[in-house]
Amino acid sequence: MTCYCYLLECSDGSFYCGWTMDLKRRLKMHSSGKGARYTRTRLPVKLIYSKVFSDRAEARHRERLIKRMTHADKKKLMESFHDQNN
Repeated sequence: MTCYCYLLECSDGSFYCGWTMDLKRRLKMHSSGKGARYTRTRLPVKLIYSKVFSDRAEARHRERLIKRMTHADKKKLMESFHDQNN
């Protein structure tokens, strides 16, 4: 089963990290205000990082690692992801 770890940038400059099995559906939920409570009051949100994993445990592990990162480290992750996809 395919799982994703993702990082969103919120309108206030904060970050939200999560994991899902359906990234497109989850992003739609966040954007419509039906996602996590944290993102509901910080719309709009923008996907700034995502990574595919072969199972849920790996995606959740990556999520935990990202949540422990500093704000500056998350910005670096965002920049490196952006550079790889351009």
